Amino acid sequence: MRHRLFVLCLMGVLAISTACGQYPETETSLDKKVKSFLEKNASEWRDMNVPLTDGKILYDIIVENGYTSAVEIGTSTGHSAIWMAWALSKTGGKLTTIEIDKTRYLQAKANFRKAGVSKYIDVKLADAHELVPELNGEYDFVFCDADKYWYKNYFIAMDPKIKKGGCFTAHNTASRINGIGEFLRYVEGLDTYKTTIDRSSRAGISKSFKK
Repeated sequence: MRHRLFVLCLMGVLAISTACGQYPETETSLDKKVKSFLEKNASEWRDMNVPLTDGKILYDIIVENGYTSAVEIGTSTGHSAIWMAWALSKTGGKLTTIEIDKTRYLQAKANFRKAGVSKYIDVKLADAHELVPELNGEYDFVFCDADKYWYKNYFIAMDPKIKKGGCFTAHNTASRINGIGEFLRYVEGLDTYKTTIDRSSRAGISKSFKK
């Protein structure tokens, strides 16, 4: 019994250490506020949100490449957007995120406010099928986590708007089902992009960098 309790306690410590290690270093009051919010709500991100590990992957891509103009297709209740907005607070950028469901949209807005990142996010209640082709301007980062069968169409709509050196990322690309295969075959066949899949994400995050 003592051995079992020791093992369980050790597993708990390792889980906490791993989770803490996935958060960026906190340097500012905003960092502390965002991290505190994410930690307090770590077990609440259901309803089609990405896990903590994937949020950190998105954060790192934005910070390491100095991206400043980002688009998210599929907000859900805002977990991934908070990670990206946190990163954009470091680069001086802003995120445009699109959600079609009003309940999730309102919950996301509330979460952005509680996390302290509202000023870095323009959240839109809209059908991404219609809005994405209409977006104006240039962008250097895109995260796609909406209807999988439409991934290729979202990419085609965003491609002319992505700056050289920019990155189009897509979630759930570890398996080539439900339209994912068609999307990956398309982007992997382009000479203008270099595409890889980040396997540190259990679901898989494809990263297509524009040459």
